Amino acid sequence: MQNNYHKEFKDELLDNEKILWSGKPKDGIFFKASDALMIPFSLMWGGFAIFWEMSVITTDAPIFFKLWGIPFVLVGLYMIFGRFLFEKKEREKTFYAVTDSRVLIKSGLFNTKLTSLSLQKLPELSITKKDNGFGTIEFGDSNILSSIGSFTPYKKDNTPKFEMIEDVQYIYNEIIRLQREKS
Repeated sequence: MQNNYHKEFKDELLDNEKILWSGKPKDGIFFKASDALMIPFSLMWGGFAIFWEMSVITTDAPIFFKLWGIPFVLVGLYMIFGRFLFEKKEREKTFYAVTDSRVLIKSGLFNTKLTSLSLQKLPELSITKKDNGFGTIEFGDSNILSSIGSFTPYKKDNTPKFEMIEDVQYIYNEIIRLQREKS
């Protein structure tokens, strides 16, 4: 199974290394399980911050109060919809590859980061899949707390993963097969 993302890794390959599969996360804006809590919280935060700011702007409150609410409004707007746009842009700049010796993850909105995991030394693998064939493969311990999410917009689960990829079961099986061949 091949696609057009091999070129993203041409400068990252070792001598005689071959890409067996490459892909990228599904495009678009998506909701996660953690959004069940985050959306109501962000609406309350943003709503109150906007209410506060409008209240002090329309009165002759001191300038300090008018300026005080601006960061809270900005954080509220980020939590309401900015984070979805940020994640979408981040996924557009993320690429995955499985070579005959490694798993590669290339990502980064502002700076490119390459994560390279040896097939022989891969930590625990886990798979989450949906009925439509898309899913996620995590390379490392699954942490229940990371899947629940957090109210801190800057906190991110750093477990390497192929997130929201098509034909996830096929890719998972191929990685397991390659691991067996290498051991």
